Amino acid sequence: MTRIIGCGNLHRMDDGAGVLVAERLRKLGIPADVQSGSAFELIESWYKDEDVILVDAVVTGSPVGTVHVWTGKPLKVPSNPQVSSHGFGVAEAINLARILQLLPKTLTVYGIEGKEFGIDESVSPAVLKSVESVAQQIAQATQQTEAHNRQISSSRS
Repeated sequence: MTRIIGCGNLHRMDDGAGVLVAERLRKLGIPADVQSGSAFELIESWYKDEDVILVDAVVTGSPVGTVHVWTGKPLKVPSNPQVSSHGFGVAEAINLARILQLLPKTLTVYGIEGKEFGIDESVSPAVLKSVESVAQQIAQATQQTEAHNRQISSSRS
């Protein structure tokens, strides 16, 4: 089963993107965890998992609401500690987990481009639109994976 982790802080404007995706997935009946995005918390939560999908707000210079997807090995997620509310955050967690050999077998990161990270609960309209899009993409992907796994299990019986 794929573990889904939404990272962020609902009180830091666009930084709530990952949490909002996790909440939307839960409403669709898909289990999703919510975490602050602290590197050590992430590594602790995923090191026993085979497949992990991580969703967080990012700042890469792209237009607000742009959805980035990083997969493969080595996974290269940009680090921008100047805007991270996590301190030692997602990119650092991935790098540290790689060094410690604690990465899941597959890790996919969805980054939703944010702009505003002040203390407030409002989220940019473009980010909200992307939250729904990412939730739908993940829901579809997890449903396809589950169907595939059921097919494999039934063929082995």
